[in-house]
Amino acid sequence: MEQLTNEAVSQKAGGARLKKSGGKTALVVVGVVLAVLVIAYLGLCAYASSLDTFQPNRRINGIDVGGLTVAQAQEKLETELLTQEITLADSTASAAASITVADLGYTAADFAGDAQFWMDADKQQSFLRKGWAYLAYAADRWPGGANWPDQDPERFGATIDRLTEELSQAPVDSSYALLDDAIAITKAKDGRTVDAAALRALLEPVQISCNGYQAEFSFSPVPAKVLTAQAIHDEVAAEVKNAGYDAATGSITPEQLGAEFDAAQAQALLDKAEPGSTVEVPAAIEYPRVTADALKDVLFRDVLGSCTTHVGGSAARISNVKLSSAAFNGTVLNCGDVFSYNGTVGQRTAARGYQAAPAYVKGETVDEIGGGVCQPSSTLYLACLRSNLEITERYAHRYTPSYIDWGLDATVSWGGPDYKFTNNTDYPIKIVTSYSKGYLTVKILGTNVDGSYVKMTADTLSKTPWETVYEEDNTLPAGTEKVKVTPYGGAKVKSYRNVYDKNGNLISSTFEASSDYKVRNKVIVKGPAKADVPVSDPGQQIPAVPETPTVPTTPTTPTVPDTPVEPPVEETPDVPTIVVLPTEPGEPSA
Repeated sequence: MEQLTNEAVSQKAGGARLKKSGGKTALVVVGVVLAVLVIAYLGLCAYASSLDTFQPNRRINGIDVGGLTVAQAQEKLETELLTQEITLADSTASAAASITVADLGYTAADFAGDAQFWMDADKQQSFLRKGWAYLAYAADRWPGGANWPDQDPERFGATIDRLTEELSQAPVDSSYALLDDAIAITKAKDGRTVDAAALRALLEPVQISCNGYQAEFSFSPVPAKVLTAQAIHDEVAAEVKNAGYDAATGSITPEQLGAEFDAAQAQALLDKAEPGSTVEVPAAIEYPRVTADALKDVLFRDVLGSCTTHVGGSAARISNVKLSSAAFNGTVLNCGDVFSYNGTVGQRTAARGYQAAPAYVKGETVDEIGGGVCQPSSTLYLACLRSNLEITERYAHRYTPSYIDWGLDATVSWGGPDYKFTNNTDYPIKIVTSYSKGYLTVKILGTNVDGSYVKMTADTLSKTPWETVYEEDNTLPAGTEKVKVTPYGGAKVKSYRNVYDKNGNLISSTFEASSDYKVRNKVIVKGPAKADVPVSDPGQQIPAVPETPTVPTTPTTPTVPDTPVEPPVEETPDVPTIVVLPTEPGEPSA
């Protein structure tokens, strides 16, 4: 028992000695490791201190100069530093522009001595810090930037101006273009403006420490004009128009295409598209027959038709003819336009220079302001017929005209009958009037594409001769007579439009219009009969021969000429303007 107890005590004593020995060993191991590390670090510091080149992985403003001499590092800096990029981004972090260090106004000379500066900085570090710098360089954890002097103001200013323009963006408004079988629609994109002063402030205090430096610039948005697909549809689905002519500016107006497409489908595509991008939507495109390019070479090239009439009557009537024809001289009508004589010439008033001249109002001859204005309208009417234009509104005179062939006249009256025609050609037309030596000429200028022309003919279906009617007028001296009303024979006339091709072959002959001219009797007023004068031998009295009225002469049917030369006015003093009234009940005043 005593023996066992002694052995246990002996074991406890031995274990204590072992634990004490193990702790010392651990301390020894740690001490050895630390000593090795210290020795190694000191060796690293000694090695770093001994280098005549930049330490490995040494970077200056992101450029690796590790292992290079000062001269080599300087050459690399001057070569690469100026090409380093600076990225300018907007608030969405989207890269918008990039510039180089050189763009900021720097040159290689601005960085002369940078390599030596950083070599001296490394050398001036303490012995122990040099080892730490070596490790930091290896881990790329040691900052090192270039020395940034002031920028060259001229180059820097030029860069700011360029960046301001480049970073600013004009808004992209909604737009569209018609293709062969589709419509291309561009989605609106807002623009932006950049403040040059703010941009300068952003880049002047340069804090560029490495390649890839990014600066965020601010801007002001500029809203774009937005068109919905429905709004575009409403525009392009309008009537197709040929190119035309703007007389006010003397320029050709562009043609207008037509398109039909699904507006809902187009809007769905636009909603999904990026701003500024373009989508195409299937469309049925209708093209005009005349484009602006085609019109340039043929505008008012041809005389489509003309008419010349002799102007007779009083000086006042001739003046009215000149004034009213000048009012529509130079009038231009584009395809589909309608001409109105009253609307173009306007009201005939003394204030506008019109004079009183003979005219027929409700069958009576009166002096009317503007008498004579029917001759220009009739001359224009025949010129339009010969131009193969569409007649929209025309009335014949009440009585047969003397200055133009029957059936080819057109009467007008302010507040009453009007003369209208439509430009049914594909090209613009111009009315040109002139007066010379007693003749009025009206020409229609336009574009004759096929060389066709028109000749007008008229058939007189019937004539009604006038009669002489006597009326007693006791105010006249006995035995005298006076013509109160000049006569006109009545007639029914039909006119025809005959279209010929350029070789003189008849293409068509169509009925144009009917003209029903009224008859007007000659009215003679006479005074009381003279008293019988006694003779010396009453038994030898000779009975008086009763007066016999003059038998009227029936007017002959005029022959329609094939040329624009018109028949002269009748040899009747002050030939009155004949005002025709529509056949409906209630005659308008002239």
